[in-house]
Amino acid sequence: MARDLKLGLNTGYWAGGPPPGAAASIAEAEALGFDSVWTAEAYGSDCLTPLAWWGASTERLKLGTAIVQMSARQPAATAMAAMTMDHLSNGRFILGLGVSGPQVVEGWYGMPFAKPLARTREYIGILRGIWARQGPLTSPGPHYPLPLPDGTGLGKPLKASIHPLREEIPIYLGAEGPKNVALCAELCDGWLAMLFSPTHQELHRDALAEGFARPGARHKPEEFEVAATVPLIVTDDPDGAIDALRPFYGLYFGGMGAKGMNFHANVAIRMGYEREIAEIQDLYLGGKKEEAGARIPRELIEEMSLVGSPAKIRDDLEKWRESIVTTLLISGDPATLRAAAELVLG
Repeated sequence: MARDLKLGLNTGYWAGGPPPGAAASIAEAEALGFDSVWTAEAYGSDCLTPLAWWGASTERLKLGTAIVQMSARQPAATAMAAMTMDHLSNGRFILGLGVSGPQVVEGWYGMPFAKPLARTREYIGILRGIWARQGPLTSPGPHYPLPLPDGTGLGKPLKASIHPLREEIPIYLGAEGPKNVALCAELCDGWLAMLFSPTHQELHRDALAEGFARPGARHKPEEFEVAATVPLIVTDDPDGAIDALRPFYGLYFGGMGAKGMNFHANVAIRMGYEREIAEIQDLYLGGKKEEAGARIPRELIEEMSLVGSPAKIRDDLEKWRESIVTTLLISGDPATLRAAAELVLG
């Protein structure tokens, strides 16, 4: 059944420095009726500082992180930041959380990547325990034991010194693999979907159903939010727009992670593009980035993007309205946001 879609502005993570015009785009998003604005981090800028800085000039937009990387912060530090942001924004904060990948986790943060599902479950449990504030917090571990065993012996269970504005701060999980998607449906309030195709959402149906059916699952499917990052380009030159997106998809399919350990590439492989992805990865990891991008099938890019004339995009949007997606996260300048608002919000 078709549904109304919400719009979110995804500012992404920084390249060489602060993205030019971000403040103007955020102001335009709020004026246009966008539902949310999101910031990200990789191994440069963090996501919380820009969200607080830009969010201070907003009044209505929800403020989300896409994503806070778990290995960058102990659970208590993330819980404190979330409570702080929620107070400062008067209850508008959404904690988007994710494990990232082994290259960043082990290479940048110097933390172990092993057992990401177990670590995520434990991490989220500590967050909710801190926000519930039912007493001094203990956690048996094994990944984040509180208090720390085998330390000085002086550590003791503590309770947050502030009351959260909301004990139930929304948690969205960035997830792509089936097991992680199932965990998201079980434990979280929303799913940050990337490289999502509305025509291949059956790839995720069983995983989501498994998570919703687990004992103690937080939500029914109809209560669950799915925020999907979607490149949107309104243009009379669709060929040029498709080519403009090739470096983006080339990076994620070919260069984000090692061959055999690239969660983004696995999405396209499950869609039936195994042979093409193998070629793209070989080219990209061999330094032939332009050739890698050129090998990405046009239909794969079109399945995951909204590209073309206003009439074509309106037609393509029907697939998204019929899908499980509740929010489209797009990027762009004020003109792009105005076009998106006209097309999506009507």
